[in-house]
Amino acid sequence: MSNEHTPLLAHGVCGLSADNAVCGIGESEGTGEASTPNAVPRKLNTFFGVMVPTVLSMFSIVLFLRTVSSSAFRVLPQGYWYTVLYSSIVLLLVLMVCLVGAHIFARTSFLILLVVTISLLSIYISPLALTTPLKFLIIHQGPGNQTLTYNASYTGFNGTTLKDNLGSGYTVDYSTGKVMSFATVFAVMFTSCTGIMAGANMSGELKNPSAAIPKGTIIAVLYTFIVYVLLFILASSTCERTLLAQDYGFFQRINIWPPFVTIGIYCSALSAAMCSLIGASRILHALALDQLFGLPLAPAAITSSSGNPWVAVLYTWGLAQCVVFAGQLNAIAGLVTVFYLLAYAAVDLACLALEWASAPNFRPTFQVFSWHTCLLGILSCLVMMFVINPVYSSASIVLLLLLLLFLHYRSPTSSWGYISQALIFHQVRKYLLMLDVRKDHVKFWRPQVLLMVANPRSSCQLINFVNQLKKGGLFVLGHVKLGDLDTLPSDPVQQQYNFWLSLVDKLGVKAFVDLTLSSSVRQGTQHLLRITGLGGMKPNTLVLGFYDSCTPEDYFLQDHAFCESKGSGGDDFGVDLPSLQAHFPPVRHVESPRWLTSEEYVGIILDAIKMSKNVCLGRYFFQLQGEGMGTKTDGAARIIDVWPLNLLQPSSTSAASVDVCSLFLLQMACVLNMASRWRHARMRIFLCVEAESSDQGWVVKEETYRELLRKLRIRASIKIVPWDSVVQLYGQKRTQDPELEGLTKPAQTLSEDFLSAVNRMLMEHSAEAAVRFLYLPRPPAHSSQSQKYLSQLEAVTYGLGPTLLIHGLTPVTCTEL
Repeated sequence: MSNEHTPLLAHGVCGLSADNAVCGIGESEGTGEASTPNAVPRKLNTFFGVMVPTVLSMFSIVLFLRTVSSSAFRVLPQGYWYTVLYSSIVLLLVLMVCLVGAHIFARTSFLILLVVTISLLSIYISPLALTTPLKFLIIHQGPGNQTLTYNASYTGFNGTTLKDNLGSGYTVDYSTGKVMSFATVFAVMFTSCTGIMAGANMSGELKNPSAAIPKGTIIAVLYTFIVYVLLFILASSTCERTLLAQDYGFFQRINIWPPFVTIGIYCSALSAAMCSLIGASRILHALALDQLFGLPLAPAAITSSSGNPWVAVLYTWGLAQCVVFAGQLNAIAGLVTVFYLLAYAAVDLACLALEWASAPNFRPTFQVFSWHTCLLGILSCLVMMFVINPVYSSASIVLLLLLLLFLHYRSPTSSWGYISQALIFHQVRKYLLMLDVRKDHVKFWRPQVLLMVANPRSSCQLINFVNQLKKGGLFVLGHVKLGDLDTLPSDPVQQQYNFWLSLVDKLGVKAFVDLTLSSSVRQGTQHLLRITGLGGMKPNTLVLGFYDSCTPEDYFLQDHAFCESKGSGGDDFGVDLPSLQAHFPPVRHVESPRWLTSEEYVGIILDAIKMSKNVCLGRYFFQLQGEGMGTKTDGAARIIDVWPLNLLQPSSTSAASVDVCSLFLLQMACVLNMASRWRHARMRIFLCVEAESSDQGWVVKEETYRELLRKLRIRASIKIVPWDSVVQLYGQKRTQDPELEGLTKPAQTLSEDFLSAVNRMLMEHSAEAAVRFLYLPRPPAHSSQSQKYLSQLEAVTYGLGPTLLIHGLTPVTCTEL
């Protein structure tokens, strides 16, 4: 095969940050052309690329804003707009670093980590150096310009101090003037534990993301956890509650050299801002590359010659600048925490879905991973979201759902796979195994249709009609391509599926597609009848177009969905309208040879009957209007006519009982009547009777049908049609072909007068019907009578309009409770 030695697919660790370098995709600056995967080399290891940014991100968020109000920089002017100014200047400095690139960021972060470590060591050492208690006077500006004064103490290591600090005792937050609670404290402290995805956001810059991200993140989390726990114990054992509650920068007051804290805190805050800015820009760049939000994010896909997404960095800086106007962390802590929790819940949900989908390629190296931990993480995040702020939580979930809906309907199809498809496959397989054919019951029967299509150009109306007729059952479009695989280099059928599936999308029908290669249409149809479907979902009804000499109509020239004026752009799978039209050949002309003989066509019907499949033949459905995807009719003006008796055998109509085929006709008509576009159509049932008969058996037949309709809860009117004059033209004689003697029963010869009379009767009573259901007689067993059989059917249905001839073998009704 030509593809046996093709290179492996380009791949990467496409995790939380679908960065361009991760998936081997890049773009040159100012263009939309993809660059080679080697254009941006990966250089960062686990320490510099994951551990350092994660540690710094988790350290500084709370510590930074907790020390601003009492910094050594109080000599600078204070106030809301000054705070915004200072923050904007720092943010601008961060922007400059991020615009240079990820490698400068990594080096800068390492230097900052050294400074922060020295600052932390000074905090731990200070209680050992300060052996005597300290007193502090804390002054705040209260409401109404009043001055609030607090006396606070540093006691050194003291058991009583630790005991007094163990309780909650929520007080007023001096920075916002609001009373604190468990939810608000959790929201503030939770922001000090965020940043665990800083390493994942840098996945495109890592040498080995699959190993570096989990290892570096876990080490960083353990390190910061130890640091925070020691800080909590240190602070609660040495500082009175008043000091802790009224001065968020108390570490400066109790440090052996306060500038240590100031330098360390501001450096770590600067690094955290850089981590957030550069990580968020990479995510934004990935969204732009995937074209998920269209034109507004399109410029974010632009990169520099070194691969740095500088436009995405500017986008992120602008968003961060807007957040700066909040002024205080406590003012936005709840919202930030809710969004973080929602993001973590989404990550847990993705992992849970992968685990439940049982995807073979999902092999996490983290040994403690299980679906239980994922589910626990999701529930914990959701619960804490609503504990913190129910309003923010509800709004964030609504926003997430809106984004998902937008992506579902507007985003282009991508090549990175859909977890929904893996979940659907897993669940469908499970339920197909549970769908036991041995438990089938007539009460729950539904049509499962295989519609054989030679050329969809002339069959689209029939496809749309059968889509209404399936009633939630299986609907498969079957097609046989003539050929011999032994003489071909590859299977030509596999290349055609995309065109047929695109056709299904264009028509808006809920159908599967099954194609096969065979030396004859009859043999290929046998293949499809045997192998189409799985388990309990296999076709029980075969639908064929009618075999006649009519010139087919080209539906592609009539429907606006197939017109060039509606646009010829390709669909999500690369099939554009011109290619779709070119793939299916023009409709057959009258003088064109047929691929299917009358003997083969009748043989297909016989094969299906032998395989216990119901058979339907559709004629004149190109005349049926209102079945297209954009039609919104409810069928109020439509009429469905049912002729449940075998019109070609008048002798069978005298019996009072109703056979299986007649009941099948009634069932199929009811199924159509339940469809959305036929729900208000009127159904009429025609009973042909010999009114001049002396036994008056037609009265019994009418009462039998009325009782049957009542039991089956079928809403339909019964029309009595006297056909004495038609029956008089009916006659029988034995065949004159000596070769058939002894092989078949006496062959029925129906005169042209009788067939024309039946046709006139149908035209007279069903002329206004939208569709007609007729009884399809069983075809003759010998192939020499095939043409005569088809001629009889053609004569009876000539000029009727949309007609479905049905031969039913399956019991479909049940009157038992």
